[in-house]
Amino acid sequence: MGAQGQGYGYYRTVIFGAMFVGYTLYYFNRKTFSFVMPSVMQEITLDKDDLGLITSSQSAAYAISKFISGVLSDQMSARWLFSTGLCLVGAVNVLFSWSSSVTIFAVLWFFNGLAQGLGWPPCGKVLRKWFEPSQFGTWWAVLSCSMNLAGSLGPIIATLVAASYSWRSTLSFSGLICIGVSVFCLLLIKNEPSDVGLKNIEPGPKKGKKGAQSADETTLREFLLSPYLWLLCAGYLVVFGVKTCCTDWGQLFLIQDKGQSALIGSSYMSALEVGGLVGSIAAGLLSDRAVAKVGLRNYGNPRHGLLLTMMAGMVVSLFLFRVTVTPGSPKVWILILGAVFGFSSYGPIALFGVIANESAPSNFCGTSHAIVALSANIGGFLAGLPFSSVAKHYGWDTAFWAAEMTCLAVTILFFLLRNIQTKMGRLPKKSD
Repeated sequence: MGAQGQGYGYYRTVIFGAMFVGYTLYYFNRKTFSFVMPSVMQEITLDKDDLGLITSSQSAAYAISKFISGVLSDQMSARWLFSTGLCLVGAVNVLFSWSSSVTIFAVLWFFNGLAQGLGWPPCGKVLRKWFEPSQFGTWWAVLSCSMNLAGSLGPIIATLVAASYSWRSTLSFSGLICIGVSVFCLLLIKNEPSDVGLKNIEPGPKKGKKGAQSADETTLREFLLSPYLWLLCAGYLVVFGVKTCCTDWGQLFLIQDKGQSALIGSSYMSALEVGGLVGSIAAGLLSDRAVAKVGLRNYGNPRHGLLLTMMAGMVVSLFLFRVTVTPGSPKVWILILGAVFGFSSYGPIALFGVIANESAPSNFCGTSHAIVALSANIGGFLAGLPFSSVAKHYGWDTAFWAAEMTCLAVTILFFLLRNIQTKMGRLPKKSD
């Protein structure tokens, strides 16, 4: 057993390290155009509509691709999906560095978005196969920090390289590194322990005669009819939508409605992101502790207590942000509210992904995450033009009040339904 334990430890470290480096590069290469935008605009004439077209083409492709990739990750090898996506992202960035027209930029950035979607769903699949349920949330949260790492260091690295060489060099360097690392990811990532002769942590879907479905295996119809799947979708849509409202419009609300300076507006955003980083790691660690105590059950989920506490924290911090901030408010108070909101909103975002993945039957865990992530993208879309239209006609205060009430309603709904059947699809014959 000692050798096997050592085997698990070694492979977990190598596989997690490869995915962390790989996903940091995914995220960095998703944002490279934003990072080097000022340098590009010095060389090529781009107006706001052009910039919007290029970035929106990527966002639309990413939303579609992430959904398709989630479904694909249940049908094909996760390591191949992850590595192929990373290689394609790198190739697109290299091609982008050779281009000069807005149309080609938009087309290439659309393809970048399509390739980007292949990154996260295979990670969730591999994590579930390699880590116990009582460790899954923590490693999920730590892996998602690769985005914060790329998001914080990326602009500095990209700007320095662009200043020393050119924006084209920044894109081609990062693209070539992606292609190189994708080869290492293919070699180092293993789909499940049985691929290297170790015992699988969770049993795969059982097969009957000639590979047919066994009596215990959930069908797609049973999985899609699980009320819990749609409760998670509703929760994730609202939480992600309200978080996006604050990250997209919180700055303007502070400046235009609350009489604060632009510096306080940007400081609020930074505090929110720092709070978010701490919140997602805390959500993983603390909810894993709850799972370790009682285990995963068919009804209710040990992670619900923390999820509901954090969602309530979102409502309270949003209420205080809307009601207590005035032109004379202490700056520290505004930053505290930003950090608390970030902590309370990024925590549930991490938890919804974990719960969707672990509550689904093993043959649909990628599809499950794909469906709830699509709901989150819809929430993000609603936080754009629809939300800004409410603000335009009724004022920022009313728009943020509406976001707060929606968040309160979904928190109450989640509280009332917290003990429903959380095991999606067919329950195993032996009840726990």
